[in-house]
Amino acid sequence: MKKVMVLTYWKYREALVQTYTLPYVRLLLKHLPQGSEVILLTLEKAEDPMPPELMAMEQERLKAEGITWLAHQYRPFGIRSLLGWLGLIPRLAGYVRHEKVTHLHAWCTPAGGLGYLLSRLTGRPLVVDSYEPHAESMVENGTWSENGLAFRILFRLEKWQSQRATAVIALTEGMQRYALEKYQARFDRYFVKPACVDFDQFDHAAPRDPALVQKLELNHKVVAVYAGKLGGIYLEEEVFDWLKAAFDYWGDRFRAVLLTPNPKAEVDRWCAQKAIPENVVSTQIESHHEVANYLRMGDIALNPVRPVPSKRYCTSIKDGEYWAMGLPVMLPKGISDDSEIIARHRIGVVVETLQPESYQPAMAAMDQLLQEDRLALRKRIVAVGQQYRHFNIAEKIYQELYA
Repeated sequence: MKKVMVLTYWKYREALVQTYTLPYVRLLLKHLPQGSEVILLTLEKAEDPMPPELMAMEQERLKAEGITWLAHQYRPFGIRSLLGWLGLIPRLAGYVRHEKVTHLHAWCTPAGGLGYLLSRLTGRPLVVDSYEPHAESMVENGTWSENGLAFRILFRLEKWQSQRATAVIALTEGMQRYALEKYQARFDRYFVKPACVDFDQFDHAAPRDPALVQKLELNHKVVAVYAGKLGGIYLEEEVFDWLKAAFDYWGDRFRAVLLTPNPKAEVDRWCAQKAIPENVVSTQIESHHEVANYLRMGDIALNPVRPVPSKRYCTSIKDGEYWAMGLPVMLPKGISDDSEIIARHRIGVVVETLQPESYQPAMAAMDQLLQEDRLALRKRIVAVGQQYRHFNIAEKIYQELYA
């Protein structure tokens, strides 16, 4: 019997737990010996608490699956989080010993920092999953300063966890070179698992919802869809430059559906600034289980990841979801392995630069792709997506690690 403590740095209700962590946790549990258990740690934000009765229901439901959910308070990286860790780490270390936890399995490097400290205190082996640069990425996208405390803490913890981990599950093959150069870390057990997708949740052949088509006025339109935030690790102004270029290319045939938590007023302001007619872009906020229905409206998908150097070693779950829906993706050059996959298999368009002169050729290339038989194009995209994003990839890794 094994007990694996899965460490995250997110709150339970975040999509990163619900759609990016829990499906993998269930796969991991599937390959543990009979009678084993997974303990899931989340960090909950005080300003957005889950009602106690709902939390109790979720804990009971997870317990029936063999998953014990522990919730502790979240603190942003920096001096406050360090002070919080002074109390949290000893309690967690005591829990690990008392519950006879056999493995620590951290999701991404901020949680890997917790995992490193617990591993040092308890001697338990550490696996770092979804292993990618986070500290340098936060500097590159302007969120942190290179001289700031948050960067220096996390970068040091990334180095230490890389050198201590018994195995890492990275998002790209190139992360192995990055770890050697930045952290002086070499790995005996190095696996590559991009952000995988449950293809059963996305039916690319299903028809569009007629009511939704009518509501959004999408009949006989070329529709671009985007699901995600604007700003931060994603581009913002450049997204509206793309949309303006698309409107200039397709004219009134073009529409965009943005599934974004950004305020509608903010989107409207950008559209006005870029002279995009207000009826061209609609803003929706939907729960994740509704995303597939909205993606089905699309002919094109956008993934405006900010192309900073560290993004070469990361991956985006968005592309997997887009591919599962058979959507050709438009994204910048140098993003994960995805830019190369898209160019090599002709399942989208890679925008060479973030300059306006690159946008019109990109729209023309996308238009040429859309001239292909639509069903055949979607099937080809889904097939490529399954090759690079199917959960089978993760399943084989967890089986090798834990079976």
